[in-house]
Amino acid sequence: MRERFSTTDIESFSRVRAKGAPRRGRRSERFDDHEPEVVFGFDEHGAYAVDSDEYADFDGEHENHENHDDDSYDDDGYDSYDDNPDGGPAGADRWSTWDQSTPTEKGPEPRPAWVVTELAAVDTELGLVKTGKEADVFLLERAVPGTDRRTLMAAKRYRDSQHRMFHRDSGYLEGRRHKESRIARAMAKRTAFGKEAIAAQWAGAEFTALCRLWSAGVAVPYPVQILSTEILMEFVGDESGTAAPRLAQLRAEEVDVEDLWDQLGRSLSLLAGDGYAHGDLSAYNILVHEGRLVIIDVPQIVDVVANPRGRAFLERDVRNVGAWFVSRGLPEHRVGELVGALEFDARLG
Repeated sequence: MRERFSTTDIESFSRVRAKGAPRRGRRSERFDDHEPEVVFGFDEHGAYAVDSDEYADFDGEHENHENHDDDSYDDDGYDSYDDNPDGGPAGADRWSTWDQSTPTEKGPEPRPAWVVTELAAVDTELGLVKTGKEADVFLLERAVPGTDRRTLMAAKRYRDSQHRMFHRDSGYLEGRRHKESRIARAMAKRTAFGKEAIAAQWAGAEFTALCRLWSAGVAVPYPVQILSTEILMEFVGDESGTAAPRLAQLRAEEVDVEDLWDQLGRSLSLLAGDGYAHGDLSAYNILVHEGRLVIIDVPQIVDVVANPRGRAFLERDVRNVGAWFVSRGLPEHRVGELVGALEFDARLG
């Protein structure tokens, strides 16, 4: 059995639970039979959010490249499950959670052939891919024992209210509202209830955005499913589990700068044509795998029409990532040309 990870996340693979809470049953037991204290839904516009007067400044480097000391976390108030307490899968961390997500909590159809949906599948955690201020990404294998059905996925887990740093839930959220004023007030005041709402909102917002962008043809990881504050998505990397490097890590001689710029322009054009901007784009949240550019970290996508700063966010996205391309030889005027093209695509005049 692989060593289990510390209980830093609500949906740890060691199945953490609050002290005194009942244990979950066998794999046939549905997740929604254990309704959480707070339940949040989504509408056709995605997850709900609330405005704030706070605004986080960005310097073009994505925050998720900063590592965190493990000592900054504690698992006080949580109790790990014993190994296989209810006849769980031998040699794995849990049964597949595919049947625990509702149809709207699963990725868009048609699904890629590599998505494992068999209920006999098991999930095994293979290690930490990336740590960030709001969520951590783990490498997960989902496989059907006794067969060659196997896939690697990225498991992105948003932290609970005690461990998350809510510094991105302002500014670009203008134009979004929670339909329930009580929840909106709690989120604005950062009460314990409100922080749980924000945690659920961010996970739901990213999953909704990934589904929308994937369906539109934007180069993003395929979203497999969401369960509470954990999103399972396509792992961008090789079969050995080595993650693709970020754009910021690459040298000009390692990539085709012109081709990558063209790929980026096509994805941003599709995004703008749908009325959105990434909102926090930089060379730190773009991956490059075998020449393919993939945009990640999208919970904060901005409605460039509803948000009064939409045009500014769109331009900032292009100029932030454009700085990397210019430093690698791209003519600077190409950045301004892309900004203008995206404003036209977004019908901003």
